[in-house]
Amino acid sequence: MTVSRQEFRDAMSRLGAAVNIVTTDGPAGLGGMTVSAVCSVTDDPPTLLVCLNRGSPQNRLFKDNGVLCVNTLAAGQEALSGLFAGRSADADMPERFANASWGLLATGAPALDGATVSFDCRIAEVVERGTHSVIFAEVEAVRQGAASRGLIWFSRDYHRIGAE
Repeated sequence: MTVSRQEFRDAMSRLGAAVNIVTTDGPAGLGGMTVSAVCSVTDDPPTLLVCLNRGSPQNRLFKDNGVLCVNTLAAGQEALSGLFAGRSADADMPERFANASWGLLATGAPALDGATVSFDCRIAEVVERGTHSVIFAEVEAVRQGAASRGLIWFSRDYHRIGAE
């Protein structure tokens, strides 16, 4: 049995995932994009797996900078997610970043103020697979936010989770 691309995409819409804005900065420039394909790989050394679409003009930027920060969004940050997802074609990268407050941790990649958590990472390895770059990112710093409610993407829509 062969699973079609659309059938797979429809099935994956039923797999809830945290909403993240993944950022980078360095010699190649400032960048950021909304990503739901993020997961833990191991705690020794602390490593995340981050999948970035190879068709995105920002894909090369992340690889060239060699650093990224995974900023997990809190409830109420849906508009920022949409902005970094490119839903506003008029907003260039500096305008996107101007819509929130940012800090720095260890690598120089922007860490979102108000995120539930930010994982500041160096890219350890990249595997190209189909339409995506699978990035193994070693965590150098973590900042936990005060937000008690998170944001997930499920069935092609945002949902707020957690206690009030």
